[in-house]
Amino acid sequence: MTELEKIRSFLDAGVIAMAGASRDKKKFGNQVLTELKSNGMNVLPVHPEAREIDGLECVASVNDLPSDVNHLFVAVSKDKTAGIVEAAAEKGIKNIWIQQMSETPEAIKVAEEKGVDLITKRCIFMYADPVKGVHKFHRTLNKLFGTYAR
Repeated sequence: MTELEKIRSFLDAGVIAMAGASRDKKKFGNQVLTELKSNGMNVLPVHPEAREIDGLECVASVNDLPSDVNHLFVAVSKDKTAGIVEAAAEKGIKNIWIQQMSETPEAIKVAEEKGVDLITKRCIFMYADPVKGVHKFHRTLNKLFGTYAR
């Protein structure tokens, strides 16, 4: 499977859990949640304190995700990434996308050791159709310069 096919398969999942969802509309975690939801995706926010974000019921941790959730998008600070990946892998989640700038060598190593199908060093905004705004421009540039996933 090519990297682009892996990305498309991830985005076509029935439910995508999201670690790093935020209640703050100015934060990246809220922007991703809002965008995926507006694109018609079924997103399950993971937040340690919030009961709901933007009308979506939250779970407090990866460990609280329903057993049928097998896709996790991670957009947290780097100091939390490896722990979330570890918890997800231990729970049996085999498809994880770590948002670019959230990945760490430790998180990638954990994913590899646990046999996780990992997407990393990619911005979800460039692949979750329809791509809008500045991300559409970035997508075009990436395609032009050959850095878009193939």
